Amino acid sequence: MLKYFSLLTCIWALAGSSCQTSTQDTKSTIPQKQPNIVIIFTDDQGYEDLGCYGSPDIKTPNIDQMAAEGMRFKNFYVSQPVCSASRSSLLTGCYANRIGIHGAYSPYVKKGLNTNEVTIAEVLKPLGYATAIYGKWHLGSEPELLPTRQGFDEYFGIPYSNDMWPHHPWQGTVFNFPDLPLVENETVIDTLEDQSMITTWYTEHAVDFIKRNKEKPFFLYLPHSMPHVPLFVSNKFAGKSERGLYGDVISEIDWSVGEILKTLKEQGLDENTLVVFTSDNGPWLSYGGHSGEAHPLREGKGTALEGGVRVPCILRWPGHIKANIETEHPAMTIDLLPTICQITGASLPPHLIDGTDMSALLLDDENYHPHHDAYYFYYHQNELQGVLSGDGRWKLYFPHKYRSLNGRVGTDDGLPIDYDQNQMGLELYDLVNDISETTNVADEYPEVVASLQALAEKARTSMGDALTGREGTETRPVGQL
Repeated sequence: MLKYFSLLTCIWALAGSSCQTSTQDTKSTIPQKQPNIVIIFTDDQGYEDLGCYGSPDIKTPNIDQMAAEGMRFKNFYVSQPVCSASRSSLLTGCYANRIGIHGAYSPYVKKGLNTNEVTIAEVLKPLGYATAIYGKWHLGSEPELLPTRQGFDEYFGIPYSNDMWPHHPWQGTVFNFPDLPLVENETVIDTLEDQSMITTWYTEHAVDFIKRNKEKPFFLYLPHSMPHVPLFVSNKFAGKSERGLYGDVISEIDWSVGEILKTLKEQGLDENTLVVFTSDNGPWLSYGGHSGEAHPLREGKGTALEGGVRVPCILRWPGHIKANIETEHPAMTIDLLPTICQITGASLPPHLIDGTDMSALLLDDENYHPHHDAYYFYYHQNELQGVLSGDGRWKLYFPHKYRSLNGRVGTDDGLPIDYDQNQMGLELYDLVNDISETTNVADEYPEVVASLQALAEKARTSMGDALTGREGTETRPVGQL
């Protein structure tokens, strides 16, 4: 029976838990018990690097099947085009700069996600959820900043990027990185010299966690280390792809997704589990054949242009999200936490967050309307570089420098080539008619420019903007030891 997700309905359906009211009424079949949540998060995967997103030479049958059984976003965004900042937004529902996170943290810098921030794991724990993360954390390397201090019962993985080790053919010669630690909960259980089994290890832990917790609700966060360079793949997928080593790595991730979905079905959990698949930012283009593709988008990782911040995203929840749906409506990783609160009955964090509930979009509510007025793209040390209209059509960039290969193509040896530094002016793009951002139409649509500038002023007042010398009035400190 269809019901609205009002406060009263949440009380009826989820006795003993709390529920946040939504700005939009949401229709859905109320789950008989609280849904499980699985988030699969890849690293540096490009927009085009899946069969269902148009890859000409990478086969991803399991992820394609997931899309056929759920909703595929054409316009899904991360808040920043870099590791630590992007991950903090996913987990907290906040723009990264609001909570003091910038860039990608080096090992043991004694900075990370502030333990006063509230993660998805922490909103679900009071409802009796088991919580686990298997994969890359990158929000603090010290024990006091690891995920076990942020609501996760279990952790197995690496605490920062897999290139931050002395064996990387380029990074290891430039930086004095330590050996790459493999961590279980808060203990280093090994140091890695070979990462070829890392995707398999994460997957095995995830499957075991699902089986152990099939009688209670759970939140599983699976942030893969791959396909971030240096690329590694297990023997079972080596040399199997038409796209070389990079394609092999994506094929193994596709296998991992298939193992998760197969386990959910075998355990009778399929229709009570929301599964999310997305990436933390666009491809690291300077690595050439070892990087992904963002086609037809412009640029890649490390820029606020579409190739850096628009990523593949698929959500699957049989019986709730309709099958084989493609949506043009935009959304962002900041929206996952409030949406999960809505569908589980969890309480929102007590402090300001930036995401909003998008369950009306997922559940095909006929009354859905855009759930944001605008989306903001910060990069570097708190530079507001761009703003996107809430309907996803218009994107305005503010004058800033950005990196580009300017048409050059990287090599296939696992080593990067140098970027050029380009200067962006005040530029407006119509993404509906110009997805590749080729034509600046700012002079043709002055009223759109003015509207987006006004929205940007709201962000500057709240979160600041280094490009205009503004200090935000509603920011919070980074975690620091």
